[in-house]
This record gives sequence, C-alpha cells and structure tokens, in this order.
Amino acid sequence: MKVAVTAQGPGLEAEVDSRFGRCTYFVIKEMVTGEVETVANEPGTSGAGIEAAQLLARAGVEAVITGHLGPKAGRALAAAGIAAYQHTGGTVAGTFAALEAGELAPIGNPV
Repeated sequence: MKVAVTAQGPGLEAEVDSRFGRCTYFVIKEMVTGEVETVANEPGTSGAGIEAAQLLARAGVEAVITGHLGPKAGRALAAAGIAAYQHTGGTVAGTFAALEAGELAPIGNPV
C-alpha cells in the first residue's frame, strides 16, 4: 500500500506539514517494500486541495496523512478512494511509524 505524508521538505527526516493542499511536498512510502519517493506539490491559486488529491491519485496513493483537510479536498480524496489520517508535528519517519503502530485516527468528515 502506498501512503503519502504532507511534508515541509523532501525525505523521511523532513518535518510534517499540517496543510494538505498547500504543503510543499508529499513523501510517499510503499509500506510493503519500504521504497520512498518525494513528490513536489505545486498548488495553483485556487483549488489546491483538489489538485493535490488528483496528484496523489495519479501517483497510486491509497492513504494520506496530514494535519488539516478541507471539505473539497476530502471529497476529492474520497472520490479517488484515498483514505485520510490525521497527524501533526514530528518527522515524516515518525509519522509512518505511528501509522504502522495503529496510532493514527482516520479523518471522518473534513471541515
């Protein structure tokens, strides 16, 4: 399963970015193989959350971890079949570890 974390920089040691649509990067990890890639997020002037959801869908992501998710982005992720989990602070590596430990709560109805 491919999981993306919103990040302030590239790689596992980057700090988590609490923003979804306007985060700087998505760090994507294939949870089975451990392969990691970083994708730059280049949001437009409007609809950044929807554009970010489309970017993740094209990358084959099945879940995303972020701090805040707006309603339009939430609907776009749901339409693409991408689950969303909430986590703020710390590093991307720590966030993946929290997911593997079952410590993250799903984002139900984004506001």
